[in-house]
Amino acid sequence: MSNWLYLHLRAIAQASGRLARQPLGTLLSALVMGIALSLPAGGYLLLDNVASMARGVSGTPEISVFMDAAAAAEDAAAIEKRLRADPQLASFRFVPRDEALKQLAAGGLGDVLGGLESNPLPDAFVVTLRTGDPEVFDTLAAQMRAWPKVAHVQLDSGWVKRLHALLALGRSAVVMLAALLGFALVIVTFNTIRLQIMTQRNEIEVSRLLGATDPFIRRPFYWFGSLQGMLGGLVALGAVWLGVMGLSAPVAALAETYGAVFALSGPQWPESVAIVLFAAFLGWLGAEISVRRHLAGT
Repeated sequence: MSNWLYLHLRAIAQASGRLARQPLGTLLSALVMGIALSLPAGGYLLLDNVASMARGVSGTPEISVFMDAAAAAEDAAAIEKRLRADPQLASFRFVPRDEALKQLAAGGLGDVLGGLESNPLPDAFVVTLRTGDPEVFDTLAAQMRAWPKVAHVQLDSGWVKRLHALLALGRSAVVMLAALLGFALVIVTFNTIRLQIMTQRNEIEVSRLLGATDPFIRRPFYWFGSLQGMLGGLVALGAVWLGVMGLSAPVAALAETYGAVFALSGPQWPESVAIVLFAAFLGWLGAEISVRRHLAGT
């Protein structure tokens, strides 16, 4: 194990030295990879922020459960018991028919309602869920419609379905963009490692004559590609954070026009680690392909 660790540390030192000896080329490669990776990373982050802002502006979606006009207090109590027992519900409130009539009258319909002989409005429950998943809304609404003395169930989830559909479309576009740019970055690393192999051809031949194994020769190239990818990932993180800082004030001003308080958030540490590791993987993959293609012929 100690020998394995020593060989990898030695390969890391060699790769780091090669990167340091060509600072301009290393910087340009890191900038190319970082800018390319910042596009899908920033797009995914933007989608998450848009989802959070939309939920804050539009409010929490609700389900309204309207009781039958002939329902008694015992029937409402039975429905309330069912709602309390459902772990998927965040909260609910009971709206008696008299209170609903008063709310309508206060909303400017007093003259119209004054001519009615009796209150036509039913008792109702307004239910808030713990999740915004449209499938959960539809499932619970179907269950509630089957409850006794329930006349109608109304979902306030149309905007939730549209939001989920738009976010799913956006995420698919981000994944496609990441795949295309990732392929391009693999090609960049492939060519970089190919040039490294060509410039070190004589050194590689001498190492083989001295008994060096193929893993020993290949290891520094793998680390060269991985380290180059990690540098690109760090550049991508920096670009994303610059974008977040630049857009924070305009986004806050936009949210204020809707009466909401919203702060644009940058990538958290799990997302940051994932970006750097993904960039390192792309660098390793390009190095792997290039080494297998060109080192065998040296």
